[in-house]
Amino acid sequence: MYIRKSVYLPVLWIVLLTMPYWITPLGGYTGLATRVLVIGLAAMATNLLIGHTGVMSFGHAAYFGVAAYATGLTLKYLVPSTPVAILVGIAIGTLCGAIIGYLIIRLRGIYFALATIAFGQVFYFIAFRWNAVTGGDNGLRGFQRLPVDLGFMKIDITSSLVYYYVVLAVLAICAVAMAKILNSPFGHTLQAIRENERRAQFLSIPVNRHIWTAYTWSCFFVAVAGALYALLNNFASPHDLDWTQSGDFVLMAVIGGMRSLWGPLLGAAIFVVAQDYLSGVTQYWMFFVGMIFVLVVLLVPRGIAGLFQRNAS
Repeated sequence: MYIRKSVYLPVLWIVLLTMPYWITPLGGYTGLATRVLVIGLAAMATNLLIGHTGVMSFGHAAYFGVAAYATGLTLKYLVPSTPVAILVGIAIGTLCGAIIGYLIIRLRGIYFALATIAFGQVFYFIAFRWNAVTGGDNGLRGFQRLPVDLGFMKIDITSSLVYYYVVLAVLAICAVAMAKILNSPFGHTLQAIRENERRAQFLSIPVNRHIWTAYTWSCFFVAVAGALYALLNNFASPHDLDWTQSGDFVLMAVIGGMRSLWGPLLGAAIFVVAQDYLSGVTQYWMFFVGMIFVLVVLLVPRGIAGLFQRNAS
């Protein structure tokens, strides 16, 4: 079954705009809906690299977590301003990603993936061991999102419903930016690198520079998600930086559709809702998520989004 882009995009946005109102009667809650958006943005950011550039990374949770910690630490110790905290979190997360990306950009295949895990675990152990600053295994607490004063109006993001729509607006902006990147000559070059890197080199395309730029953009968007995630929970945990979290992002992209812009968001919705529901029923909830992953890989190689569109975008 194929659905035109002009049909499925409006349907998608109607679902997202109304989610806080229909998820509660179904047994969910507004915070769960917000978590779907935030984790979905992180999965979309990861997929910008692995699905559209063809470079595998299992270290994106590091920048997700770094942004979360930087946001929380800014609110707790530096400036009691939500916008400033978000900007600091995004800047530090992106900077860390750009530096690590520059160091490993010459690696390829499994070596690149292993290097992302190695560097990601460095950030994880820093957060896990630096008790005086990060709270160690107990995580970072003692901060909370504050109302945003724009001068002419005040946005009370302490409200779960208001914060949901703020996150939705940020997701929309990031999605538009990703679409612009992918539809630009730079994005088409990334697709050429994904399909045949050697041929791209023969065409005199600076492959390493393009991959590093894509890596940095991907880290920027995942840092945005990390900053929003810290404010969602008013908490940052070392688990946010662990490589298993990166694996979850990849899993969501595969389930939703790696060649689709919106597919990872769909995969994140399935993963997050299944985790929230099944973890309350059984401690082996990951088994059922794994079964979903296996079935998608075997039966729908293009992901669930591939069922609804001919050319995922």
